Amino acid sequence: MQNDFMKLATFSIPSGFRGRSSFYVQLWWLVQSTFFAWSPQFMYGWRRFLLRAFGAKIGKNVIIRPTVKIPYPWKLSIGDYSWVGDDVTLYTLGEIEVGSNSVISQKSYLCAASHNYDKPNFLIWSKKITVEDECWLATDVYIAPGVTVGKGAVIGARSSVFSNMPEGMICFGNPAKPIKKRLD
Repeated sequence: MQNDFMKLATFSIPSGFRGRSSFYVQLWWLVQSTFFAWSPQFMYGWRRFLLRAFGAKIGKNVIIRPTVKIPYPWKLSIGDYSWVGDDVTLYTLGEIEVGSNSVISQKSYLCAASHNYDKPNFLIWSKKITVEDECWLATDVYIAPGVTVGKGAVIGARSSVFSNMPEGMICFGNPAKPIKKRLD
């Protein structure tokens, strides 16, 4: 007996999954790859404007580098005074919410969607990621779908986060685990 593990010919994107029409999605991708990506480093206001124009909720004085990738900005919310570093991917196939005064350092990857590996049609699904206020995700951190990083948590460099991390803790590893309190 042969198992059919994956039959990608049967894959389809669920209706409304992207949250906007395919034309609107393509328009954003064109804007992101030109006006957003080509903007000089110091033009944070310009990038905030572009993201807001496409439906993102972006707070005051948010710093977003031009190399950041965001497939669907209308599924993104970032609070006041937060920073998003170079080469970060906010993979907004599902909602991503970043609180105020939080830092997502370079090369980090927040992935709000995945696939059902146990279904031959490889069905895609999404779950919201929440990074609460005053968090720091150090360089090259991976955050899985459905994860909440508690207020004030620090996620160490190159950590992979597959479950919720508690408030005010320094966490690292693969998988990431709370190690000690951020402040004594």
